[in-house]
Amino acid sequence: MKLLVSPPPPLFPSSPCRRSGKAILQKHFHAVATRESCKCGEANRTAICRVAETHGSEQVKGREPLRRGTVSPRLPVPEHIRRPPYDGTDHLPDVNPGRQMHDRESIVHMRAACELAARVLQYAGTMVKPSVTTDEIDRAVHQMIIDAGAYPSPLGYGGFPKSVCTSVNECICHGIPDSRALRDGDIINIDVTIYLNGYHGDTSRTYLCGEVDEPTKQLVKVTKECMLRGISACKHGVSFKAIGERISEHVNKYGYSIDPFIGHGVGTIFHSEPIIWHTYDYEPGFMVAGQTFTIEPTLSMGSTRCEVWDDGWTAITVDGSLNAQFEHTVLVTVNGAEILTKC
Repeated sequence: MKLLVSPPPPLFPSSPCRRSGKAILQKHFHAVATRESCKCGEANRTAICRVAETHGSEQVKGREPLRRGTVSPRLPVPEHIRRPPYDGTDHLPDVNPGRQMHDRESIVHMRAACELAARVLQYAGTMVKPSVTTDEIDRAVHQMIIDAGAYPSPLGYGGFPKSVCTSVNECICHGIPDSRALRDGDIINIDVTIYLNGYHGDTSRTYLCGEVDEPTKQLVKVTKECMLRGISACKHGVSFKAIGERISEHVNKYGYSIDPFIGHGVGTIFHSEPIIWHTYDYEPGFMVAGQTFTIEPTLSMGSTRCEVWDDGWTAITVDGSLNAQFEHTVLVTVNGAEILTKC
């Protein structure tokens, strides 16, 4: 699955992820940047990474590692529902090099798709409670999407077997819903993308399950703040690298690490340029009014070195440190950015 994006060599010299079996590091809603997160070319950022790894190792004590459960069969989609081009094949599409621009008519369609994605995510969040399985969340999300006449974008994308991603605790992203029940103190990122009338709407949020400790609450809070700070940088004519700069400046205050997954253009195509880095970067180009893309930083309490399970999707931190992520689809405007997936 080739949504692996080559990063700027001066900053990111090597990959942080280990692959097992047929593992392919990607995101059906994220391309992943290969980099070694603590080698940022700056002494202070190296020190911050070391602090973060200490925080992560302390947090892991007393929490059981994430174990995979049983994955139920793929859910059906009614024949009358419009399907994305990749449906019916396990082939993973390449990231489209075009940057998706919208006129008045297509913006209406984007708003509709994103509004539905936001409502589905909000509903999924109400299900986050101890003893609820991620498979139950997937079933509820699937049903709500098809009831609205839309298609769950993850389903069948590069062979992904479910309609939503549910990433628990040390799972950075791409978690496959299964029979594992949520436990008191867990955190879970639910990533919803829907395909409605030929347009994708993409959003995610990390939820607290039951009683969660204060350090974990802070991780989740800061991750949301980072997403919003990245969005605040968006405006017609502004450099794309301003997004990563805003996020990195905020992260550095807390000693967390920024995981090496990136945002992407979204619209009629699931994944396209521009590539949205959440770290300091050299990404060329400037934002243009009418563009849509995602901003979706993932922060870790410890190291961002990860491995992918042999399901080819589930990316977890090697040191077991917790991760949180938030994501919105945004539309660049002359005066700033409109959050299309705001509910």
